[in-house]
Amino acid sequence: MSLIVVADPLQASGVAILRGSGAEVREVAADERPRLPELLAEADALVVRSMTKVTAELLRAGRRLKVVGRAGVGVDNVDVEAATAMGVLVVNAPTANLLSATEHTFALLLALARNVPAADASLKGGAWERGRFQGTELQGKRLGIVGFGRIGQQVAERARAFGMEVAAYDPFLDPAVATRQRVELLPLDELLARADVVTLHTPLTDQTRNLLDSGHLQAMKRGALLVNCARGGLVDEAALLELLDAGHLGGAALDVFAEEPPRDLALIRHPKVVATPHLGAQTLEAQERIATETAEMVLKALAGSLAVAAVNLPFRPAGAEGEPYLALGERLGSLAAQLLAAAPSRLRVDTWGVEEELRAPVAVAALKGTLARQLGETVNYVNAAALAESRALELVHAAHSLAGDYPHLVRVRLDGRSGERVELEGALFGRGDPRVVRFGGYRLEFRPEGRLLVLENRDVPGVVGNLGTILGAAGINIADIHLARRDHHGEALAVLRIDQEPPAELLRRIGEMPEVRSVRLVHLPPLPELATPRGEGGDE
Repeated sequence: MSLIVVADPLQASGVAILRGSGAEVREVAADERPRLPELLAEADALVVRSMTKVTAELLRAGRRLKVVGRAGVGVDNVDVEAATAMGVLVVNAPTANLLSATEHTFALLLALARNVPAADASLKGGAWERGRFQGTELQGKRLGIVGFGRIGQQVAERARAFGMEVAAYDPFLDPAVATRQRVELLPLDELLARADVVTLHTPLTDQTRNLLDSGHLQAMKRGALLVNCARGGLVDEAALLELLDAGHLGGAALDVFAEEPPRDLALIRHPKVVATPHLGAQTLEAQERIATETAEMVLKALAGSLAVAAVNLPFRPAGAEGEPYLALGERLGSLAAQLLAAAPSRLRVDTWGVEEELRAPVAVAALKGTLARQLGETVNYVNAAALAESRALELVHAAHSLAGDYPHLVRVRLDGRSGERVELEGALFGRGDPRVVRFGGYRLEFRPEGRLLVLENRDVPGVVGNLGTILGAAGINIADIHLARRDHHGEALAVLRIDQEPPAELLRRIGEMPEVRSVRLVHLPPLPELATPRGEGGDE
């Protein structure tokens, strides 16, 4: 049974999903927070919001920790680099507050453009000052969106409903996306100079910190409005205050701040500023989605699924349809490592018919399978590359444009330090069913799972019969058997799936049979139920 520690308050719906999985869930009370490192000692997963700082020290306290679930979009309070080094997967709920953040952007923009907070305060104070609160319309104004991801695109769609012209700055955006969204893609300086309203929708990174510094703020159109519902730290707040005082900017609407809660209230109290205390995700609907999506992501991650919103995988999440490819790559790597007598020095992974976004994941999966022979559960998709580098295991992967023998084919070639080599090929059959289809120079087909006895022998009569007799006498049942021969070489290969574990003495006896060149026992876990690969239809 997994132990999941919920360190920060989480909606009841999310906690119910965690408990419904059969896991033990420990919700940390306020007076228990100082004991959090102790409570994490046996935990498999940690769920936090923004209150708990997931530091390297805290991660080290979780000796069994596999997953950190951040209930929200950002992971500013999680040491992702330390988690990666320790092989801990970090997941979040990246789309849960999309609509709430979009709507709050317009709530702030409209409040700023029409002086709503000041007018409300004035009227409640007994005054009637219509002339004092003259605002501005959004119709016909140009909106400049900095960061054109999911929220930025939702903002653009609603801005057009207000009759606004929309431009965007995003150095990572495919121009085709901007064209489909009917948005003008501009360099940052040009966007700032031309926009009547600038809204920020980009994450906070080392590259985006103080993205709107003094120079960029001065480059904004005189009288322009600035909205930030994304992340504190994107704007140089001291420079913003100066330009508001100078009258260069018409106003700012801020939901996020470099320090939260802010101790210096000079910017917040400025008459041209509308401010809210980080309310972008504070709707009933968003909180429900955040809790449920995070809980589901944590459970999927604990189950080994890569169809999760992970922030520290060395590749984009593969999704459910990509899991058969990863299962194939991992099984081939594990099988090759168990067949290689020497320590591995180089792993080469070649793919045919595998979509571009899945090629790197398949290579990492093969690497994970290779390392698991020595490292067991300590290796995962997060830390496989770092562990390989520390062990001087080189990973090479290549994709081929020409068609292979199968629609989806993966080849794994593992070289040992003594010059030994194992080469395997695998393919996906039917509804994402991984199969080994080539073993060195042998063509054969078998599912890479279970207890496999791999036998290389001289191609002479009686070998399989004698082997069956020996196994039967020892009470070992053969579940299935796969045979192949190399023409003109007098050599053959047998792969037997057996139900019972053979003792070492029995393997020694089989290896001493005069016709047998080698015998090896391989263990692979059962294959999970997998989704249909992309491009293949299911049954009607």
